Amino acid sequence: MADVLPLVEARLSTALGEPDARAAVTFLGTDRIEVLRFQEGDVVRYATLGMSQQPMADPTAVLADPVKGPRAELVLSVRAGLADTDKVLRPLAVLAATPQVEGLVVTPGASLDVGEPLWPGAPFTSVLVGEPGGLVEDLELDAPMDPVRFLPLLPMTPNEAAWKRVHGAQALQERWLANGTDLRDPARGSVPLD
Repeated sequence: MADVLPLVEARLSTALGEPDARAAVTFLGTDRIEVLRFQEGDVVRYATLGMSQQPMADPTAVLADPVKGPRAELVLSVRAGLADTDKVLRPLAVLAATPQVEGLVVTPGASLDVGEPLWPGAPFTSVLVGEPGGLVEDLELDAPMDPVRFLPLLPMTPNEAAWKRVHGAQALQERWLANGTDLRDPARGSVPLD
């Protein structure tokens, strides 16, 4: 089986340019996760590299298939210079390790919570997983492997996360759209939820 990470990094570089920084985190019992930083104008993007090395396994499966199963990497985009967002590296690596640690399959519409601010002073402790295919196209792999999907992360305030649990991801995204919410603003407040 081919190592997918060089292919994933090449796809990220094709879509986002060359990374200007990278950091690696290894958690006990998991594969190494890297976080790459890409700067484009006033937007900085952070992408995980390592989550897609193994397919995500259904937690109810008796045995995890080492080849088949969904694969993904996470991408977070924020406006540069408004907060110390480079401190998001460890929380992003934690989220990327979640499938290995907790047996979770990360899909669009899911909420992921790190239990602490994503970066110092951030009003967000969780993210909404967005739909893939916009910023970085899916990476097709040789059969029988599933493609790698690049899932955008949309930071949520605690109030937004609670509202999303009740009303659903689609309703929250519609609320953001209706209010012209700048989801890349690292210091934004909660969208009106009444």
